[in-house]
Amino acid sequence: MNSQEKYDDAMFDFSRGEFDRAIAKLKTVLATDRGNFEAQLALGMAFYRKGDYASAIAEGHRAEKLRPKEQLVHTNLSLFYMKSGDKVTAEKHGLQAKIESWRADAATAGSPAVKTEGDSELVIAKPTPLPMKFPSQPWKKKPAV
Repeated sequence: MNSQEKYDDAMFDFSRGEFDRAIAKLKTVLATDRGNFEAQLALGMAFYRKGDYASAIAEGHRAEKLRPKEQLVHTNLSLFYMKSGDKVTAEKHGLQAKIESWRADAATAGSPAVKTEGDSELVIAKPTPLPMKFPSQPWKKKPAV
């Protein structure tokens, strides 16, 4: 079973509420692929769902080291800190998440399409405006003679 299959299996357990099994499987994925951002992020969320906020925060910071400017990392950390009772740090990460969303919006402004990270085949098309049509104006037509 490759790393992606192990990750998918762990996420299936997560979706069924079997957080201990998901945590164990995510840890095996990370043991072989320490840079797997999705697994690291999911591990923090699994600990959060289990109610282990200290572990969730620790895993969230490991995800932050992999992608420090990722909006979802800071959103999760804000949630974890809020549940643990540290409102000040939660607000700090909430603000950081908002800043990262602004950066993402600014980076995509003016570009005709937004490419997803790591996959050049997937492109999100931006709508093109339709040409404006004016209704017919019968009062401007000359009467037929």
